[in-house]
Amino acid sequence: MWDERYNSKQYVYGTRPNDFLKERVQSLPKGRILSLAEGEGRNAVFLARLGYKVTAVDSSAVGLEKAHKLASLHGVSIECIHADLAEFEFGENQWHGIISILCPLPSSIRKLVYQKVEKGLLNGGVFLTESYTPKQLRYGTGGGDCIDTMQTKATLTRELPNLEFNHLFELEREIIEGDFHTGLGAVVQAIATKYG
Repeated sequence: MWDERYNSKQYVYGTRPNDFLKERVQSLPKGRILSLAEGEGRNAVFLARLGYKVTAVDSSAVGLEKAHKLASLHGVSIECIHADLAEFEFGENQWHGIISILCPLPSSIRKLVYQKVEKGLLNGGVFLTESYTPKQLRYGTGGGDCIDTMQTKATLTRELPNLEFNHLFELEREIIEGDFHTGLGAVVQAIATKYG
């Protein structure tokens, strides 16, 4: 599905970074950042331009090829890894930050991925995420129609018990990110830190 979606000259989610990431990037410690389901590279390139060392993981080789092109266009480099998040190993105590932006994972896979997030972060490392909430089904402005891939404050705190949340809000906001995320959306935004 994702190879097909990304298979166009156009960047289907745009080339600008996610607004929440842009507004809160100072929350991420400088260093190594892992971007989950990075797609066409907009968020990874934004971080690389700020001096972060970014590794982008995605299941779409087509998307990652476009990510490389976007990085070259901006004179930065990012490491791209073609892998399924359910199988990709994050390592232990490796990342200063991990980001997950509008990544629609089924809850069974998401729980496994979040265990890897907790292990993969260094002490003091930060997880930053924005996800659609079930209220998004009212709007139909992105995120699909599967409630199981959507999140709430409750699911985040339950699925990431070993992180301390510094920022956790559900809200509605205008999302203008290419063809597939456009219009009023219902999201949950979170920033959480690993201590110990």
